[in-house]
Amino acid sequence: MAIKHDWTKEEILEIYNKPFMELLYQAATIHREHHDPNTVQVSTLLSIKTGGCPEDCGYCPQAARYHTDLEGNDLMSVNQVKAQALRAKASGSSRVCMGAAWRNVKDGEEFDNVLEMVRTINKLDMEVCCTLGMLTENQAERLAEAGLYAYNHNLDSSEEYYKEVISTRGYQDRLDTIGNVRKTNVTVCSGGIIGMGESEADRAGMLVALSTLNPQPESVPINALVPVEGTPLEEQQPVPIWDMIRMVATTRIVMPETQVRLSAGRTQMSREGQAMCFFAGANSIFAGDKLLTTPNPDVNEDMEMFKMLGLNPQKAFEKKSQPESVDAENSQYQSKGEKPKWTRPAHKIERNLEAQQKAKTKA
Repeated sequence: MAIKHDWTKEEILEIYNKPFMELLYQAATIHREHHDPNTVQVSTLLSIKTGGCPEDCGYCPQAARYHTDLEGNDLMSVNQVKAQALRAKASGSSRVCMGAAWRNVKDGEEFDNVLEMVRTINKLDMEVCCTLGMLTENQAERLAEAGLYAYNHNLDSSEEYYKEVISTRGYQDRLDTIGNVRKTNVTVCSGGIIGMGESEADRAGMLVALSTLNPQPESVPINALVPVEGTPLEEQQPVPIWDMIRMVATTRIVMPETQVRLSAGRTQMSREGQAMCFFAGANSIFAGDKLLTTPNPDVNEDMEMFKMLGLNPQKAFEKKSQPESVDAENSQYQSKGEKPKWTRPAHKIERNLEAQQKAKTKA
């Protein structure tokens, strides 16, 4: 069956609000047509540079303008990252996702070090994913040449609700970055967060934005907000598990070939709830005690759950062959010292400003 790229918000809302059992059955049927229902990818998310981010994302404890008691760190060394990757591989992960709290990639020594991290992990026969903020076409080419498997750049929410959460960057910049990644052989990982106060229509709007990309993202993380004290969204109530299952199922139906990643918020979910998410089409999780900065179930707990449910960890490069890593001295793509003008919208978000003021008072 051909992949549909012209989903409307109304069509997706209709799917999202189907009777629960019918929704689950449809999603599980589509899942089985495109994936092994008993295989789930295990990925490890590693914060290679923590805190001090200049953005004002309302959900994020890494934003420098909020007071969250987060312990920041400078960029890790290549050897530190290699040691963490080997530990992740030994515990069953087939992918390492490296996140740096940057607004956008800047050419220079730090980016050169990240490229070396990509080469190092790829040579360990693990999939490498990076989330580093906005990036140019040349930067995407350099990451691809180093052996990057996937680039994560979440849309977070619908374009309309995005403006209620973030004021320091524009939605189109997210899409432009995904477009730059698409000009290379790197796969796209892009999803969002539910539980930030958005409506069901906003959730559908995010899925419209993702599903109408051609090709659709190879990977879509669905995160449940983890409210962190000191951030503008600290008072948000946890997302009901039923909403997570509906979101996973709807994502599976509108993006049948995509890997749907059950991401942040799993510490709030029972094993039964997670099992229903897997049944509805989720086929990837993040393992390890932390997701960048928020809590995550212990890897041994996850392996116990896998055993209980009869799930097997997915091997690396099952969906797409392993990219080659070109060593730095043989690189065709060199630093251009680019200084792109990414958008800085002018609107104000009251709760973000209040959290910022509170942080100043605490300081």
